[in-house]
Amino acid sequence: MTNRFLNLNTLSLALSALLLTVSCSDDSNDIIDEEKEENSRWITVAAAKMGDNPGDGNGGTLIYSISSDDAKDPTKSIAPFDNGFIVPSNRTARLQASEDGNTIFNISYAGDTGGNYSKYLVNGGQNFVQTGSEVSIAPYVGSAPRWIKLFDGDKTGAAVYVSTEHQFDDNGTPEDTSDDTYTRTEATMGIVTLDLENSLIKNFEESSIPLTAEEEAQGYYISRIDMPVLNAAGDKLYIGARLSKVDPATAERDNDYEILGSKTIVLDYPSLLNPTIISSTVGHGNTNGYRSINTFLYNGSVYQANQGDPNGSHILKIDANNQYDDSYTFSLDDALGIEDAYILAWRPAANGKAVLAYRHAGSQDGISGRPESFFALVDLEAQTATKINEIPYTVDLDLFQYQGYAVEGNEIYLTAAPVGQNGNIYVIDTETGEVTKGAELVNVAGSHFIGAW
Repeated sequence: MTNRFLNLNTLSLALSALLLTVSCSDDSNDIIDEEKEENSRWITVAAAKMGDNPGDGNGGTLIYSISSDDAKDPTKSIAPFDNGFIVPSNRTARLQASEDGNTIFNISYAGDTGGNYSKYLVNGGQNFVQTGSEVSIAPYVGSAPRWIKLFDGDKTGAAVYVSTEHQFDDNGTPEDTSDDTYTRTEATMGIVTLDLENSLIKNFEESSIPLTAEEEAQGYYISRIDMPVLNAAGDKLYIGARLSKVDPATAERDNDYEILGSKTIVLDYPSLLNPTIISSTVGHGNTNGYRSINTFLYNGSVYQANQGDPNGSHILKIDANNQYDDSYTFSLDDALGIEDAYILAWRPAANGKAVLAYRHAGSQDGISGRPESFFALVDLEAQTATKINEIPYTVDLDLFQYQGYAVEGNEIYLTAAPVGQNGNIYVIDTETGEVTKGAELVNVAGSHFIGAW
């Protein structure tokens, strides 16, 4: 099916005109004070507009900022779809925020502007002011890059891609290659680092990322990579990976195969050289995540969620020796008493306690055609997880495209609204478990909210 994308220029002009002509509501509950108190920070909410189908997010991305004080106030109400700032991106934008919430970083995804990096100062409401120059990373990693902001004080971003090519023994003739025998799949990784402060390309490298000879002979190869994160020493970069497989006899895609141990690419930083691959014996499946950051540094180690694990998603641990710690066995199935848990997006606070979005076996499909989702409070050290029951769940609460949580101290801000329905910001005190229902999120038909920053 051909997607019908939002014409951003046209919508931008229309929204600008609307903002000039619409007067303020007399209902104070509908008015957001765009000034924030000195001890507050901006919370930026992102809204993904429907393209052709409910929940697809292909109609473009709008953002709106609110003070953290107002974000906790259930009498406040915001409507990003009506008066938000349109983020340049042909489809759902890939957003990042500075640690203090005062800057939003974006790299456009697909379309004519795909691969363009830009950043914006957050001034409240729909007021986002572009700062610095744009730079295109498309020549390095394409127009639909997978990128992340490294946790190095908002200095560096990293974007990655992988290209693959099946290789064959030349047993046939130039005219008839039917006798050629599949040998392996060559996977080539590209990674570019970006100076977020000065909008400059810092480094770019391409490397081959082979699996073991035994794995490759069976047809396995790395087919997608994402979510780079720095280790505590700042000298290694970890990149999550997804494996695919072909049938060696035919070189055709194999969809029914043994899921291997979760893998991560480790390479030198900042040189981006000498990639190696480490494997977990605890978790199986993919570590590249989807649109939300999948891997975080806490207390000297890196904690990583996996997806597609036949035993349900795990949180895995990589220690300072740059190897998986297989004595750390955090199963979300075991912690929540469910089956086939699938971690969609998560984020820890500085105390090692995290909020996590997930689905599981028995989750029913909603209007988006994807399963309903839930939130849990997680303790990385205790290896425990508890469903957050204060959030109202419906079959249409779909968090598959969820991208971001805002963190302020031990508090984590999230957005919870079913596709096409109103919802709220919720604030989780990760230390006490207290849940605060905050500002109302006004939705429109077929659209959804993809997080807070």
